[in-house]
Amino acid sequence: MTRLWDKGLPLDERILGFTAREDHHLDERLVAYDVRASIAHARMLESCGLMGAVDRAAICDGLEKLADAHAAGRWSIELADEDVHGALERRLIAVIGEAGGRVHLGRSRNDQVLAALRLYLKDAAEHIAALTDEVIAALERIAAEQGGIALPGYTHMQPAMPSSVDLWARGFAAELADDRDGLLRARVRADLNPLGSAAGYGVAELPLDREATRRELGFAAVHEPVTAVQLSRGKGEATLIFELALLVGDLGRLAADLLLFYTDEFAYITLPVEMTTGSSIMPQKRNPDVFELVRGAQATINGALIEALSIPAKLGSGYHRDMQRLKAPLFRSIDLADDCAAIMAHALGGIEFRPENIELGDELYATERANALVVKHGMPFRDAYRQVAADLAVKKK
Repeated sequence: MTRLWDKGLPLDERILGFTAREDHHLDERLVAYDVRASIAHARMLESCGLMGAVDRAAICDGLEKLADAHAAGRWSIELADEDVHGALERRLIAVIGEAGGRVHLGRSRNDQVLAALRLYLKDAAEHIAALTDEVIAALERIAAEQGGIALPGYTHMQPAMPSSVDLWARGFAAELADDRDGLLRARVRADLNPLGSAAGYGVAELPLDREATRRELGFAAVHEPVTAVQLSRGKGEATLIFELALLVGDLGRLAADLLLFYTDEFAYITLPVEMTTGSSIMPQKRNPDVFELVRGAQATINGALIEALSIPAKLGSGYHRDMQRLKAPLFRSIDLADDCAAIMAHALGGIEFRPENIELGDELYATERANALVVKHGMPFRDAYRQVAADLAVKKK
C-alpha cells in the first residue's frame, strides 16, 4: 500500500505497527472533519489559481462520497493507512484518479490533523456543554418538584445547619452551569485556523489564502505566525481536558451525595429498581453502581490531563511525532465526560426524596438561635455563640 510519504522503499511491519499504533482506530472520529477541511483547502487552491475547476469539483465530490460511505460503515481506516489523512487520500485517488493526488498541495499532515482536531474539539465542547444543560435541567426539576423538602446541611461530615432539596439541587446546578461555560470558553484555543502553516514553517512559493479556509471552516482567526502553530500543540487539548475534569468532578460530588442519601442508614432517597444492579452473592442487595462509576471517573480525566501537559513539555519548536500521543487522552476524556453527563441527566429523573426519613436535629438550629440573641437582645455574637453552646451541652446531658 502506498502511503502519503512513500518513496518506493519498504517499511518494516513492526515499525509501522509501533508508529501508527492505535492512530487508525482513533482517527475514525475525525473522518468527517478531515473531509471538511480538505474540501475547504481544495476550494482555496482553486481560488488561488493552484488547481483547476474540474479537479476541484472531482476532489470535493469524491471526498463527500467517501465521507458518506464511511458514515454508513462501508469502509474504515486500516493500519497500513496510518491515519485518517492517508486513508482518505489513498481512497480518493482510487475513486477519481490522479486528480486526487493534487489535494495535498500546500499542506502537511501536521496542519491537516490540527484542522480536523480543532473542528472536532469545538464540536465536542459544544456537545458536552449541551449534555451538561440536561443535567442542570434535571436538577432544576428536582428543585421545582421536591424543593420544599427539608435536608440537614453537613460540614466536616457533621450536621451543621438546615438546608433543603431546593438549595441542594440548585447549588449543584449553579456549579454545573459554571462548568458548561468553561467548556464553551475552552473552544477559544481551538478556534484558530492552522491550515497553511504546513509542517510549521509555511509553504514556499505558494500564494495560499489562509483567510479563505478560515472563513469556510468557521475559525475565529488565522493562527499566526506559522511557527506558533506547532508550538500550540497540546494547549487546546489540555484546556478542554481541564474543563472536562472540573465538570466530571462536580458530577462526582453530586454522585457522592446521592450514594450517601441512598444508604440504609440515611434512606433519604429511592431509586427505581431498574437503575440499580444486584450482588452475585448477597440476594438482598440492590446497588447504585451508576453513581459509584461517576464518582470515580475524574481520576481517569485527571490522568489524561497530566498526559496532555507532559507530552509537549520541553519539546523544541517545530513538529515532533510525540504529539501523536495527545489524541488518546483527549478522546478518552471526551468520551468519559460525555458518558457521565448523559447518564447523570438520565438517572436524576428517577430520584425521589423520602421526607419521612429525613430528620433535622435540634443542634442544626444553633446558629439561628445565636443570631436571634444578637438581633433581639443586642448580645455580642461571641457571647451568644457561647450561651447557645452551653445550652446544647446541658440538653445532651
